[in-house]
Amino acid sequence: MTTFSTKRQIRTASRLRRSGGLVLALIAALTASSCASRRDMQTTGSIPDDYRTRHPITLAEVRHDLDVPLGAGETDLTAATRDLIRGFAQDYTTTSKSTMTIAIPVGAPNSGAAHRLSGAIRQTLVGYGVKPQRIVMSSYGSSSSDGSAPVRLSFVAVKAVTEGCGQWPTDMFGRTLRDNENWENFGCASQQNLAAQISNPTDLVGPRGMSPIDAQRRATVITTYRDGE
Repeated sequence: MTTFSTKRQIRTASRLRRSGGLVLALIAALTASSCASRRDMQTTGSIPDDYRTRHPITLAEVRHDLDVPLGAGETDLTAATRDLIRGFAQDYTTTSKSTMTIAIPVGAPNSGAAHRLSGAIRQTLVGYGVKPQRIVMSSYGSSSSDGSAPVRLSFVAVKAVTEGCGQWPTDMFGRTLRDNENWENFGCASQQNLAAQISNPTDLVGPRGMSPIDAQRRATVITTYRDGE
């Protein structure tokens, strides 16, 4: 009697193991199918699910311009104008090593004043860190015969940029919400804000080099921590 009962228990356990294995195999197959379909939707769908793929941040050369307003009768730079040039020079020294161009208008009512004050503009740039050998003087034709034309300062620097926002090619309340997908413009503003806040665009490429360890400072900090100060 005991032997028969034992054999029946063994057969029951064997059937449970087989059925359990089938259930586990079915669950694994469903999980793999779900992951595969999700990957296919991310890579082959018309709208990628990841906003970083849809609105990538890239590095590109961007021209920075500053129009310096000058009146026809001005004989020197005002304090406000010098502050304006100083901010532009600081932007240049932190982001670029290219040439700085000073373009003087030709044919405008204030062309004479712009030509006279071009030296003062150059000296202001040099005073705030722009190297003299990297300043290039040029001119441009002005089509303004009534109003004054500005002196244009410009340089080229690498900047983090993204594509423009405001893309709505499909009905957001139709296919997008029905299929639980992100719309085309999703994440664009966040990427634009992140690109605008990046001070050093090369941080997107890789980490900066680390400075050597200061063993003396490390010992001081560890001692302070141990003493509970």
